[in-house]
Amino acid sequence: MDYVTLNNGVKMPILGYGVYQIPDLEECERCVLDAISVGYRSIDTAQVYRNEEAVGRAIKKSGVPREELFITTKVWVSNAGYDRAKVSIEESLKKLQLDYLDLLLIHQPFNDYYGTYRAMEEFYKAGKIRAIGISNFYPDRYVDLVQFSDVVPAVNQVETHVFNQQAEAQKYMKKDGTQIESWGPFAEGRNGLFTNPTLKEIGEHHSKSIAQTALRFLIQRGIVVIPKSTHKNRMEENFNVFDFELTAEEMGKISGLDTGKTAFFSHYDPKTVELLTGHKL
Repeated sequence: MDYVTLNNGVKMPILGYGVYQIPDLEECERCVLDAISVGYRSIDTAQVYRNEEAVGRAIKKSGVPREELFITTKVWVSNAGYDRAKVSIEESLKKLQLDYLDLLLIHQPFNDYYGTYRAMEEFYKAGKIRAIGISNFYPDRYVDLVQFSDVVPAVNQVETHVFNQQAEAQKYMKKDGTQIESWGPFAEGRNGLFTNPTLKEIGEHHSKSIAQTALRFLIQRGIVVIPKSTHKNRMEENFNVFDFELTAEEMGKISGLDTGKTAFFSHYDPKTVELLTGHKL
């Protein structure tokens, strides 16, 4: 496993396991146990995923010492604001059966996220969260939050994959020492990612799959990735990306796949904002 060092000195695995879209608690618990058995030590969940309890049970059953794990969750929009966020963070800790979190993120840049961040800063300063950050903050809102907060976000988790490489956003984060983390590293297979000829050709050269090649590209750019699969053999495949390296020429070819556009939805779109802010816990 390779690690990145966050702006407060905390080390974070560059490859983790995400549990988005695994709402069934029994299946989620099984998946997390499988992931940990494969070797994953970073697990990414969120309040809105409704599976924090399953993640917590899997952590307990795994037998892996707590200090070897890196657990992330996120505060949802309807729990935003100083008071509500504080209550929800305590609830997340209880559901996860943890005394502390390794990373806590604001899930979306909506509602009173300044109040949420102040609450997170308090937990951070009290030692109950090792690092705090944000998710889905585009450069404009990211810069604004950095300018008016005591603690610079350690992480910004944004849609990042070969078709939306976030090079410009990464420049702003790098300036302030914020680590970029990818959600959707496979773009959920959109834009024909799993049949892309460029990724296929480069992968075959290294005896690797298209998925492994897509992950390796992001990792070599210093981007934390959290691929999700419910199949153990795919978890193993996604984990097996540290025994090869893409050449500068190959990196350049994959860079050429960047469209600079989302494969999902834009947080600038009012309809997207209505959808996300209307989803309550």
